[in-house]
Amino acid sequence: MSTPLTPSTFWILTALAGRRRHGYDILRETIDASGGRVTLRVATLYAALERLELEGLVAPDGEEIVNGRARRYYALTDRGTMSLTAEVEALETTAMVIAEMIAS
Repeated sequence: MSTPLTPSTFWILTALAGRRRHGYDILRETIDASGGRVTLRVATLYAALERLELEGLVAPDGEEIVNGRARRYYALTDRGTMSLTAEVEALETTAMVIAEMIAS
């Protein structure tokens, strides 16, 4: 059984599930994917990305210069994909149990 993801980690990994992204793109995607319920701060994002990289859940995936600024890309690792998948399955199970409790 894997350790549950924090909300920030869950949304960062979710943002990276479809493709590699750079920091600002991750911030935008977390807002979009969460329906506006989650807004990460820049400092929170980069601290989380550093931790996720150390844990082997994300990896740097290239860098480019855009308008004179470095844009670093990140991608999910296989371990990150497995962790996100496990979290989604746990959330689905929890939602099903709660739905059954509400219906009874």
